[in-house]
Amino acid sequence: MCLKGQRKSKSKRGDVMRLSEVIEEYIKALMGDSDEFVEFGRNELAEYFNCVPSQINYVISTRFSPERGYYVESKRGGGGNIKIKRIDITKDRYIMHLINSIETSLSQQEAEIIIKNLQGYNIIDAKTAKLLKVTTNDKVLGLPKEYRDDVRTRIFKNILINLI
Repeated sequence: MCLKGQRKSKSKRGDVMRLSEVIEEYIKALMGDSDEFVEFGRNELAEYFNCVPSQINYVISTRFSPERGYYVESKRGGGGNIKIKRIDITKDRYIMHLINSIETSLSQQEAEIIIKNLQGYNIIDAKTAKLLKVTTNDKVLGLPKEYRDDVRTRIFKNILINLI
């Protein structure tokens, strides 16, 4: 784990991790294998990592979203306590959750994040991930920007439905 005042850490790959990655790993370590909530104060965590509280907000919103298999409760005031719980997911349940949570418009970047998570949770294999990436790629869709994200969303949801 990252010690107080330590700014850089080595990742599994050996390169320097960004602060967001260090904070994410720290929170995941706090969670461990527990099915319970992990709770912490936003300000205390920001102080620990010598960063602004908005950096903690950024990590929470980008790394601990429902699409990534987490439930987050945030309380205002008093240092802004945050509770995070890993969602118990089965393949079909996770895919249905994704289908229901995808907005009407999905960018290529958002699709790639979801695909990476699906593969990370072993819900899809590498071949399926590659097919999802190819079928939802901006270049393959070849449509004007105003239509591309909507068409990508329909294709993506259809493929997910067929994975159930």
